[in-house]
Amino acid sequence: MNLRTSYLGMKLRTPLVPSASPLSDSLDNIKRMEDAGAAALVLHSLFEEHISQESHRLHYHLTHGTESFAESLTYFPELNDLAVGPETYLNEIAAAKEAVAIPIVASLNGSTLGGWIDYAKQIEQAGADALELNIYWIPTDPELSGVEVERKYVEILSQVKSEVGLPVAVKLSPFFSSFANMAKALVQAGANGLVLFNRFYQPDIDPEGLHVSPNILLSTPMAMRLPLRWIAILRGWIKADLAATSGIHRATDVIKMLMAGADVTMLCSILLRCGIDHIRVIEREVEQWMEAHEYDSVEELKGSMSQKNCPDPGAFERAQYIRGLSTSWRTMRDS
Repeated sequence: MNLRTSYLGMKLRTPLVPSASPLSDSLDNIKRMEDAGAAALVLHSLFEEHISQESHRLHYHLTHGTESFAESLTYFPELNDLAVGPETYLNEIAAAKEAVAIPIVASLNGSTLGGWIDYAKQIEQAGADALELNIYWIPTDPELSGVEVERKYVEILSQVKSEVGLPVAVKLSPFFSSFANMAKALVQAGANGLVLFNRFYQPDIDPEGLHVSPNILLSTPMAMRLPLRWIAILRGWIKADLAATSGIHRATDVIKMLMAGADVTMLCSILLRCGIDHIRVIEREVEQWMEAHEYDSVEELKGSMSQKNCPDPGAFERAQYIRGLSTSWRTMRDS
């Protein structure tokens, strides 16, 4: 069975790609993912914000009280001599490239335009095969317009593309007033691929401790509906690769995403739940499904049920809203 696909100019053995997660913190896990059948790998993200916080914290501890004891100024090392930058992440890229044969996609989450550009250049020099811009930003300023928000996304991408030669994908949220237009603008600005979608953590409130706590929940298969819709709509309209992420747990989820038009399907929550070796299970079940339904290759599947190719294009739009409600109600009533 021919499961080959391409993504960001890379020829991949299958469309199964582990997405950025804590699993890739370990070189041993990276090797295990390759052994289990991962076609490529997205490393965990490099967070500029985390580096800045660590730098400020270290500077505080190195200088606290030195104004009172002049002799202590020569006791501590210079801040520039200590590893508070992205060195660890860059070393992980180099080590992964040496240890495995599959492509390594770096993930970058910047907080300043200069940071996006500088770290992207360093990631390229470290040997990454491609770069995923993980734009995790929730605008909360009521004076900030939607046009300004969209302009910032495009500016980040444009500036990074002007400085690096790597293929670049943008991982973004669906929270735009006209997502199709936003996708088109990013592709025109140079995006080689779009990763749909970023899952923002939703905070929770502890009513006893009276504090807001982060609450990151693993996805369920239901989460795939949103990227499924937009991949199906965008397939054929934009000239960029499409990566599906969020809610992909089973072989049938992979099949659906490919039919919608995804070039690769990214796995995270299912690997955290069931372990890295579950990649093998999904690959085997994809092959079995394709054989049972007489598909010879992933290319035959890809985009076969996109909006452009679907017998009922309105199924991806509001036209199906009332029908969907009535169908769901009948199913619940009859059960």
